Amino acid sequence: MQYPQPIEKLIDSYMKLPGIGSKTATRLAFYTIDMNKDDVASFAAALTAAKTQLHYCSICGNITDDDPCEICQDKSRDQSTILVVEQPKDVMSIDRTNDYHGLYHVLHGVLSPIEGKGPEDLNIESLIKRLQDHPEVKEVIVATNATPEGESTAQYLARLIKPAKIKVTRLAHGLAVGSDIEYADQMTLLKAVEGRTEL
Repeated sequence: MQYPQPIEKLIDSYMKLPGIGSKTATRLAFYTIDMNKDDVASFAAALTAAKTQLHYCSICGNITDDDPCEICQDKSRDQSTILVVEQPKDVMSIDRTNDYHGLYHVLHGVLSPIEGKGPEDLNIESLIKRLQDHPEVKEVIVATNATPEGESTAQYLARLIKPAKIKVTRLAHGLAVGSDIEYADQMTLLKAVEGRTEL
């Protein structure tokens, strides 16, 4: 016996989310059905708003509802340092340590020949232009994940940036190899920022 079409569609929709299998999607679908109408409408509105009102900052590539983003607009931040991360969620993870007060740049991925991702697929060109337009930048901290792809991306960025006489550093390996910044605790991230090394 099959579920009614609206439930099947809802289950299929939940299964499109990462890490959600058939059983979890079914549970979520039935939970959604049991929610009151106002909560469902609010949930649907939040999904629509997130998709229609958010975009990437034209300067750093972080996700924002304002352009430039709040961080890029903040003149009290250290304008001489840019911390490069893979994804927008990594910006929040590091900023929550309250110890790094510079700027950010989001690559939106890493170099991955297996997945067909080259330099042209990442937000690298705007980083190089940003460095050329802002001679006050003295250090670029590469905070890609400690994975083979993250390491090769860090090395690639170092080769591009070093000729401009800008210091390029890498987060210290307080982060376990193979781990994601998103899941690291604040103390690990703090130590990783403090113990960064030059590439």
